[in-house]
Amino acid sequence: MNEYQVIEGTETVVRDGTIKLHGQAGFEGMRKAGQLAASILDEIAPMVQPGVTTAEIDDKVRELMFDGGSVPATLGYRGYTHSCCISINHVICHGIPSEKTLKSGDIVNIDVTPLLDGWHGDTSRMYFVGDVPLKARRLVDVTYECLMLGIDQAKPGNRLGDIGAAILEHAQKHRYGVVREFCGHGLGRLFHDAPEVIHAAKAGTGPELKPGMFFTIEPMINIGKPWAKMLSDGWTAVTRDKSLSAQFEHSLAITETGNEIFTLSPRGLHQPPYD
Repeated sequence: MNEYQVIEGTETVVRDGTIKLHGQAGFEGMRKAGQLAASILDEIAPMVQPGVTTAEIDDKVRELMFDGGSVPATLGYRGYTHSCCISINHVICHGIPSEKTLKSGDIVNIDVTPLLDGWHGDTSRMYFVGDVPLKARRLVDVTYECLMLGIDQAKPGNRLGDIGAAILEHAQKHRYGVVREFCGHGLGRLFHDAPEVIHAAKAGTGPELKPGMFFTIEPMINIGKPWAKMLSDGWTAVTRDKSLSAQFEHSLAITETGNEIFTLSPRGLHQPPYD
């Protein structure tokens, strides 16, 4: 049985397993954090070019977060030492920025979370580097469609499993694998909180969606099998069969009539290509 906790304003919250239901103050805080996160992904789009290192992109993300009055939520989080995650090709998520250079044909996910005035704006987006093969482009398109179909199910009265069921059905139509080892999550003043948002689920299962819930939907879709493995750095997750993987992520709220996406691109750069 899931418990819900009403959050009236800016009071301290703890990770206690309850699903938080936020009021107007929470919506206002998350709108600002989400729009800053989305604007950062807009700003770095021109940088994603062959020859650029992922460390250079990380440096720019950190600069934009500071300029926006925020701090990177990932910096120092459980020992992580960078301001974003950058995952290339067969890296599913949590790729660590480095001196590795991007090359033409790469597909790249960049995941940012500025912490602004106590609120977390968490979002990720795919990018194309140079001339990307049709097979990879199609994976990215379907992954974005999975995200939006999941978001369509995010409305009061539905169940959390309805989101994952919509994602799984669409991915399987294309014979793609939906990663099970990672999921979306509640957020707000806490970076990661209840509930877990499973991307391969059964319709009609899980907690009821209620107005004031904040969470991410962030499907990770593989061209091949769905299974992941962790590298020795303790962060980087890759596909076991070395097939390509793609991911998009939005932070959103359940409203009285549907949902509100906090992390929509201000410039309309929702999916690549962005030129």
